[in-house]
Parts: sequence; structure tokens; C-alpha cells
Amino acid sequence: MAEESGQERTEEPTPKRQVDSKKKGQIARSRDFNTMAIVALAAAGLLIMGESLTDGLSQIMIQGLTPSRADIFDPMQLVDNFLATILDALIIILPFLMLMLLASLLSPILIGGWSFSFESLQPKMSKLNPIKGIAKMFSAKSLVELVKTMAKFILVTAVAVVVLWTQADSFLQLGHQSVKTALAHAGELFGWGFLFLTIALMIIAAIDVPFQIWDHMRQMRMTLQEVKDEMKDSEGRPEVKGKIRQLQREMAERRMLEDVPQADVVITNPEHFAVALKYDQEKGQAPVVVAKGADFVAASIRKVAIHNDVTIVEAPPLARAVFYNTEIGDEIPEALYLAVAQILAYVFHLKTAHENGNEEPDIPETTLPDEYKKYTDDFFNKPDGPSH
Repeated sequence: MAEESGQERTEEPTPKRQVDSKKKGQIARSRDFNTMAIVALAAAGLLIMGESLTDGLSQIMIQGLTPSRADIFDPMQLVDNFLATILDALIIILPFLMLMLLASLLSPILIGGWSFSFESLQPKMSKLNPIKGIAKMFSAKSLVELVKTMAKFILVTAVAVVVLWTQADSFLQLGHQSVKTALAHAGELFGWGFLFLTIALMIIAAIDVPFQIWDHMRQMRMTLQEVKDEMKDSEGRPEVKGKIRQLQREMAERRMLEDVPQADVVITNPEHFAVALKYDQEKGQAPVVVAKGADFVAASIRKVAIHNDVTIVEAPPLARAVFYNTEIGDEIPEALYLAVAQILAYVFHLKTAHENGNEEPDIPETTLPDEYKKYTDDFFNKPDGPSH
């Protein structure tokens, strides 16, 4: 795709690209790390279980090579003895085999995580193209792999030669020892040999693992056009954007309605607009808009206010002025201090009257500055006026 469009892969892979790649079985893998892990556990297994393995196998060999006279002349008994010997040998080496199986299963998980994809198992005709196969054989990546293979061969061979050279006397002494002692000693020598070999493989894995991760991320890089197309597919569709905006509005409205019970007063239009104000007397700051809405949202604000005994005051011009000149969380404009103060004073007098059983005060006529007096019914009924 990138080659056909002429664009370079300069963008980091998106989370969606990484998830899709993992579904296809395309994840970072290091065969050298897997080999190192298997050899390391094999060395540990031989050093820990080597003596019991050699003892058990030597007993099986002794029993197999010393049959009774009756068994020798009974062909069926020989077959049964052979099968029993194979079964006993498998039981003895089963823990070691299970350790190797565990190493082969867990080592790939450490790099790239667990991944099983049926898509990667499906046959692809492009893989059967001989021209592409020949091109891969002479590609730069194949050259790098060849150099890596030669370097690994030289390093492992060097370690093996050093181990054999330093332990040559120990290997020669095996011929002068009893069978049982020689087998136990041989298992120990092989265990230490595998351990030294693991050190060499660790060096190789320490180089190969970062390279494989870098190479995998490089292959997953995207062109700028691919990023744009993905964003368009996932979020650019009108129905998706509309759904996202709807969910965002619903979440904002829910959060806003949760603050209405803490308001001191709700000022209404009375039907089309509603604004909820809270005044903190201790802080002495200006009243803050904790909720506002028009039409359906305004009805929801009034409903919550009634349910929580928040005072509702009808002051249409003031409700409209606050609605169109503030956002949720804003303090009211300084020019509206007097009008809001009149409403708050009325609310406080109303609460006092209810507590003392006195007559309710009259709703005051709010005083708006000239620049806010435009928010009248005639203003909103004009064709070019704000819609609600």
C-alpha cells in the first residue's frame, strides 16, 4: 500500500493497527531468545535431575540387558519386557520433557505475548510465487539473517570448543569409571556444557530481541494517508460522530443535573430556559452557574429542582441573559450582579418566611443593564434572533 502510493511509512502504528496485527498473528518474535530459554532450562534440568535420570536409566539398561533364561526362550515375554522398558524410561524422563515443553510454550509469551491466529494458518497464494521467493532470498533482510546465522555459528562453536578443551580430561576420565559413576558424571558435564552454551545464546538473544521488536514496529509503521483513512473509518463517519456527540451531551447533562440539588436558586424563562445558580457566602465570590439548559434540558433542571426543594424563580430576561452570556462553572457577569443579588435576596427572605410562618415576599423586578435588556420575547421571536 505504502509502496504503491509512493508515501513513506513515517507514522507510529495506531492502537487499532497493533490490535489488527496481533489478530493476524503478526507479532514480534525472537527464535534466538526461544532457543536460549530452552537451552537454559535444559541445563538447569540436567544439573538438578541429572543424577536421578542417569540412575534410573542405568537401572533400566541393566534390567534390559540381563533377562532371565525363561524370558529368552519366550518371544512374547521379550516383547512385553521391551514395551515395559520403554514405558519405564518415558516415566523417568517425563519431568525433563515437561520442563522442555514448558520452556517452548512460555518463552514466546515473554516477547510479544500469546497469540494464536487462524488467519496466519490460512494458505496464501502469494507465498507460492517463485519470483517473490527468489527476491526474498537475495533481499537485504536475507543478507542480514545470513550474517546473523554465521555470527551465531562462530560464537556457539567457539564456546563449545572452549568447553570441550577445558573439560577434555574430565571426558577422558569417563572411560576409567564405573558405568553408574560415568553416567552421573557425564550428565553433570553435559549440564555445565549447556550452561556455558546458554551464556553465548544470551549474548545473541540480547542483540536479537531489541532488533526483532524494532523491526516489527518498523514493519507496522503507517503512512500519513493510512492514519487519515483509519481515523476516517473509525471516527469519521457521520453516524459515528453523531453518536459520539450524543453520548457526550448525555454525559455532560447527567453531570450537570447532579449539581442542581446544590444550587440556591433556579431562574427560568419560565419554560424555554433555566439556569441554576449557587452562591457561597463563606468564599464571598460571585454566584456560579452550576447548570443551564433550554427546552427539554430546562424541563429536566426544573424537575430536579422541584424534587430537591430548590427554589425556582421566574425571571425571563435575567434567565435568558445568564443563559447566553455564561458557561457552566462560570461566575455571572459583573453587569448582572445587581439583578442576581435581587433574586438571591428574595430566595433568602422566602426561606426565612417559610421557617417563621410569615407571608411570602413578592418576586422583585430585576434590574438589567441596557446591553442586557435586548433579551426580551420580541428579540427571540425575530427571524435573526437566537433560537432556543
